[in-house]
Amino acid sequence: MPKRDTVFFLSLFLFFFHGANTIIISFMPVYFQHSGMSESKIGSILAIGPLAAILAQPFWGFISDKFGTIKKVLLVTLIGVAIVSVFLLTNNHYTFILISAAIFYVFMSPTGALGDSLAVKTAASVNKNFGSIRTWGSIGFAVSTLLVGQFFAFFGISVILIPFMFMILIAFLTALRVSDVKTHHNPVTVFDALKIGKNGRFLLFLGTILFLTIPHRANDSFIGLYVTELGGDESHIGLAWFVAVASEAVIFATSHYWFKRFNEIIFIIIAGLIYAVRWFGLAYMGGPVAVILLQIFHGVTFGVFYVAAFQYVTKLVPDDLQATGHLLFISVFFGLSGILGSLFGGLIFERSSGATLYTMMGCFTLVGCLALILYRIVDKRKMKTDESYA
Repeated sequence: MPKRDTVFFLSLFLFFFHGANTIIISFMPVYFQHSGMSESKIGSILAIGPLAAILAQPFWGFISDKFGTIKKVLLVTLIGVAIVSVFLLTNNHYTFILISAAIFYVFMSPTGALGDSLAVKTAASVNKNFGSIRTWGSIGFAVSTLLVGQFFAFFGISVILIPFMFMILIAFLTALRVSDVKTHHNPVTVFDALKIGKNGRFLLFLGTILFLTIPHRANDSFIGLYVTELGGDESHIGLAWFVAVASEAVIFATSHYWFKRFNEIIFIIIAGLIYAVRWFGLAYMGGPVAVILLQIFHGVTFGVFYVAAFQYVTKLVPDDLQATGHLLFISVFFGLSGILGSLFGGLIFERSSGATLYTMMGCFTLVGCLALILYRIVDKRKMKTDESYA
């Protein structure tokens, strides 16, 4: 397939998959709330999925590296997502939903990471910037939030399965047309994958960024509920996510202009400081309109953080374990952070308020910025020591 067509169909896949993902992130908590569930139960449902993802993502990454294919694994996970979503989004029994969510995220959570891993490899093969391809996922997310929010405001959120299944079906059809990126290394074994566990820099980095990713995932889970607490409805939620992801798309699209100016860790620290401002702003500026306006900061928080962190992880792990490393990073970001953010966020939200939750998120993020500064200092010293012995 011509390189131009490869990028085109990959961009389409990212557009529709992330369009589907916005329905899960932005509207599924509100769907469960409309079903009569409490915030703590919703938090537990949102947490059980990432728990399953922590176990599943490294597995799918290993399978991808072992067989030297991303596309085929991607197609399998998309089929799993389509099947299990029927059970997750058509049932009102709490225990059944918990089980369905766990299985759903076994397939859903690695799909985005595999798509991003394929985008990194495709970008390198066609001499393009990763962000310029990944931005189509953000555009899909943004367009979906706006259109689906209006759709739910008109038809009601009980029909959540219809737009989700529509998006996933098109994502699958476009993924069929994506060119695989074959790797030309020796087959990866379980023992090779375990070597990542001995990479101290990689593990320390994953531990440090938890201070930023836990508040981010708590916001993903509860921003919709916070908007309704402040008097908004589904259309306000959709508009809030549209503004957020539209700003993210701009950051991804322009990353080739600004990304090389500093070390990745510097960009992550800058994103962390802006994260803190964003969370404190959400805590103390009341009303759904204020929430929508503050979502502009999403681009320079998540967008900058994700591009920098994903590229930094690419440098930290060996070439033949790239998919494994990427999915471990995603496991921490969307898995472990999702569990902690959903569980503790739900308890704080239910027992106090959304404003209290966002205040605590701001404080936690500031601690993370300090930890990243220390990480940067220690890492630079270690690199200088290694160079002196080389």
